[in-house]
Amino acid sequence: MHCQCKFTPDGDKIMIYREIEKILLSLLQKFPAISVTGPRQSGKTTLEKNLKSEYNYISLENIDIRTYAENDPRGFLNSAGEKFILDEVQHVPALFAYLQEILDNSKENGKVILLGSQSFLMNQHISQSLAGRVAMLKLLPLSYSELKNAGMNSQNITENLFRGGYPRLYNENIDPVYFFPNYIETYLQRDIRLLKNIENLTAFVKFIKLCAGRIGNIVNLSSLAGDADISVNTAKSWLTLLEASYIIYFVHPYSGNVNRRLIKSPKLYFYDTGLVCSLLNIKQEKQLESFYLTGNLFENFVFSELVKSRFNAGLPAEFHFLRDSKGVEIDCVVEHFDKMDFIEIKMSETLSASHIKNILALKSLFPKTEDFVIYSGRQEPMYHDVKFINWENIGHPPN
Repeated sequence: MHCQCKFTPDGDKIMIYREIEKILLSLLQKFPAISVTGPRQSGKTTLEKNLKSEYNYISLENIDIRTYAENDPRGFLNSAGEKFILDEVQHVPALFAYLQEILDNSKENGKVILLGSQSFLMNQHISQSLAGRVAMLKLLPLSYSELKNAGMNSQNITENLFRGGYPRLYNENIDPVYFFPNYIETYLQRDIRLLKNIENLTAFVKFIKLCAGRIGNIVNLSSLAGDADISVNTAKSWLTLLEASYIIYFVHPYSGNVNRRLIKSPKLYFYDTGLVCSLLNIKQEKQLESFYLTGNLFENFVFSELVKSRFNAGLPAEFHFLRDSKGVEIDCVVEHFDKMDFIEIKMSETLSASHIKNILALKSLFPKTEDFVIYSGRQEPMYHDVKFINWENIGHPPN
């Protein structure tokens, strides 16, 4: 079992087991190569460095190594060893064609592990050169269940919203007030400038902050562009950048065969609520007790936990929301071959009939549904055939 860890003041090691490791180890036996993408500092490098001692770790963020790889890709790969890990491999696109030759000539699975913080570039290069040879995984910041298993969790929901899940916050006990501004600066200097030449980074930071203020809302490109003082096309391009570098993600509306006119635009979420709090200039956890977006942050937190549970199992995050033209909405729906899961997300400690009214209004449109409310209350009863679940118990989506 390989983990990320921190030390207690007495020097004892606290292990944080990454749940994705199980599927990663399995896929290493079945594919020539594995790709692991995810946001910066989500733990990719630590996980892979500890995974297998026989792998030679090589970081292409090192300028000398990158120059060698760019000028002599064949020589670079020949010197990499029998098994190797290439970190931030998207920096040297030329390597992918040579990797194809190496993988095709080798009958060994698990030969190469590719790491990257930009899904767009990684996926593009893999689809062009390595399709069918690479199993693709995504590693996000720590899930609540991973922290809970390590005994490092907090049962205070506002603390979880404020702190987020980036491993270094826990490994080094860093105050989020100091961590996230530095994280954004690194992100701007390394990722954004590689993906796209944005001349006005100040305007881009303003744009990210405007996105943070819209978490859990349906995307209105015209409104977002107007507030950011940019064109709609620029707003669309910048959203794509944020998505490709694992800052934001979209939850799209369910588009199944429903005889009722539905909304078509997606909703916007961030992968980490701690980052959102920093972008919204929240300096202390107690500010969340009366903050106008705390309910949205809770919804974002729950969604991200559901997404992490899928990614950590090597599965796509196939979550949607359901909203009709009259504004009746289910926060999260999951389609199975024989039923639908309806999930409402409420930051409330009190069970209320209002929490299930939209479920009851829309479930008649589907042959069979299983219904849930994820909320901040401690009781977990069944109420009108709807199961109430405390937010701490969402390590795996209902099925």
